[in-house]
Amino acid sequence: MSNRDLETRVTDQLKALENGQLFDLGHPLLNRIAESFVKAAGIGAIQAVSREAYFTAMDVDGTNTGGEVSKKNKFSGDYCKKTMEVMVKDVGKESLQWGLAAGMYSGLTYGLTEVRGTHDWKNSFLAGAVTGVAVALTSERASHEQIVQAAITGAALSSAAKLLSGIF
Repeated sequence: MSNRDLETRVTDQLKALENGQLFDLGHPLLNRIAESFVKAAGIGAIQAVSREAYFTAMDVDGTNTGGEVSKKNKFSGDYCKKTMEVMVKDVGKESLQWGLAAGMYSGLTYGLTEVRGTHDWKNSFLAGAVTGVAVALTSERASHEQIVQAAITGAALSSAAKLLSGIF
């Protein structure tokens, strides 16, 4: 690869960043999925870190459903190691769930728009339902009722957001 080709590629990538694109994977569907995944995964990570930081700062045992304050020594090596392990595990899981949901929803709405030739509440409804099912399936011990509830909730939220986006 010559210097001229490298300069052209770098310039093209910088122009894509100026246009608000994080990725150029060669197809708009792939670009949209990857960008949505990365952005939402970051939000999920921030949410998980914030929650764990709160539990650590308040010295609340997150596993205790009563919300009682635990009397653990915050500075013992074992406690810090367990806290960090829990936080890393939660951050990874939540990042993956948020990224999966955003990437799947964005990809489905784009694909349905391309197939149907229109972007309406029906695309949002179907994409939200499928995304809700996917999110429910990533949770621990997902039951049939939880999967159906997540599908209904995803469909309702996404179609309502689409319908309300024209009003506000």
